Amino acid sequence: MKKLLPLLLIFTNALVYAQTPLEKYEIDSASVEHPGVPKGELIKVVFNKSKIFPGTSREYWIYVPSQYSPEKPACVYVNQDGIQMKAPTVFDNLIYKNEMPVTIGIFIMPGRVPAPDSAVSLDRVNRSFEYDGLGAAYGRFILEEILPDAETQKTHDGKPIRLSKNGNDRAIGGSSSGAIAAFSVAWEYPNSFTRVFSSIGTYVGFRGGERYPTLIRKFEPKPLRIFLQDGATDLNIYAGDWFKSNEMMERALVFSGYEVRHVWGEGGHNGKQATSIFPDAMRWLWKDWPQPVTVGNTKNECLNNILQPGENWELVGEGYQFTEGLTSNKDGEVFFQDIPNSKTYKIGIDGKLSTLPIDPKKASGTAFGADGTMYVVAGGSKQILSFDKNYKVKVIADSISGNDLAVANNGNIYVTAPKGTENPSEIYLIRPNGEKLVVDRGLKFANGIVLTPDQTQLYITESASHWVWIYSILPDGTLTNKQRYGWLHTPDDRDNAWPDGIKCDSEGTLYVATNMGIQVLDQIGRVNAILKVPFGNVSNCCFGGTDLSMFYITCGQKVYRRKLKVKGVNSFNPPYKIKNPKV
Repeated sequence: MKKLLPLLLIFTNALVYAQTPLEKYEIDSASVEHPGVPKGELIKVVFNKSKIFPGTSREYWIYVPSQYSPEKPACVYVNQDGIQMKAPTVFDNLIYKNEMPVTIGIFIMPGRVPAPDSAVSLDRVNRSFEYDGLGAAYGRFILEEILPDAETQKTHDGKPIRLSKNGNDRAIGGSSSGAIAAFSVAWEYPNSFTRVFSSIGTYVGFRGGERYPTLIRKFEPKPLRIFLQDGATDLNIYAGDWFKSNEMMERALVFSGYEVRHVWGEGGHNGKQATSIFPDAMRWLWKDWPQPVTVGNTKNECLNNILQPGENWELVGEGYQFTEGLTSNKDGEVFFQDIPNSKTYKIGIDGKLSTLPIDPKKASGTAFGADGTMYVVAGGSKQILSFDKNYKVKVIADSISGNDLAVANNGNIYVTAPKGTENPSEIYLIRPNGEKLVVDRGLKFANGIVLTPDQTQLYITESASHWVWIYSILPDGTLTNKQRYGWLHTPDDRDNAWPDGIKCDSEGTLYVATNMGIQVLDQIGRVNAILKVPFGNVSNCCFGGTDLSMFYITCGQKVYRRKLKVKGVNSFNPPYKIKNPKV
């Protein structure tokens, strides 16, 4: 047996070697230098003044084609991990043959934080931190630091570098972690980069990359064109299976209506096949330019059920300090507070704004009762106030440091009272006779609140987490059956989803204002869709308009609206039973 063991090992190793593909690929003529084709210039730059990644130093190269003229800003291709795939030669040939536009290449190395003494310590290598994580940081680095720095450079003959600011004129790419970094930039900034080249992309569990196939399916489609490459013998390690992850990316992109092309091979985690197909990938990514990359049609049933084709966010008002307390009355008029200025605004059915003669100090939550009475959480005075149709004020309850409220059809008022993110919040019930009860404690910053259309249950958002909680409402108005229920997506750079305002539509679908946008949940607590907001962080939402099909949001200093297919429902409406949810 001992004699057989070495033979078995040799035989096993031979099998493994035989199964490893011999990677031989055709060489595209665009990857080879040709006589008579003018060569572009490469400018090497050291960049060590980043504020987004402080302390880092890196090199990057600027490729400037010979056809470039500063009179017309050039198209842009940004590549991670420096110069790869014989890109300068490829660009020389493709630009010469008019197979891609005049394009300046920016080839960026990942950052390093230099060690104070290299003899005794190592540099901090920033590659995974910059590349593998989801979120906007690396995109901001390129848009706010690298591209502006490149435009301070000049060619050897003194030409200034001028780059197009139009996203349709910009492409971005990379390999492995550089590929997911490229996709993240375009995903976060689709108006700045519309074309993506991804080779052996690391869409796996290093820093959340495995979430992309799910997020792609849930978000509204973006104007992106994506080229994917990978090999069947790519890595399969503790973080995931690279090839299967790339297949999942391709399937998610197709499902969501993106213009996507893929080339799958048999190779491993290297750049051999990518180098072979890079010229053809560039031809495809730039095809039909300058025609814009368009938005496709998703197969997401939830998005298709709620979104009106051709309708997008419309700015209603701006210039406020911080907007909150968004709600609507029985006529579909919408109201909100500018908290620092203690002003209350009304948006009419025609979309016009007016200021109301009420000044609840530091108001946040606002809601209406069945009789048209307006109720306001006045945080400055720790009171719950009511205003009749003539805006005459009445104190409903004292000593409540409230945040938001909901008024049931029977007159019961529920108020969330957070005490910061560390101390447990309180939930109050104020009965029509003025009786005040604490009906729950313990949530981490209880915030938005809404009743189900049948008014037998209550949803409350927990801002310091990624949960929407649910309670059953007993006949006396108190709460029971408390449960974490709605699971929300969380951004890469936050510890929570910060769910704030919450509303229901007439089918019982939930709309939650979060730091990832409006997350849309079905009745059983699953996020089906995410609506990206046009500005900043969304704090509140509501339905308004004559038929409650106009969806309003507050985003910091701005208020937007958008026409939807669905209709909202307010908690003061008579309760009714909705359809059974899909399970």
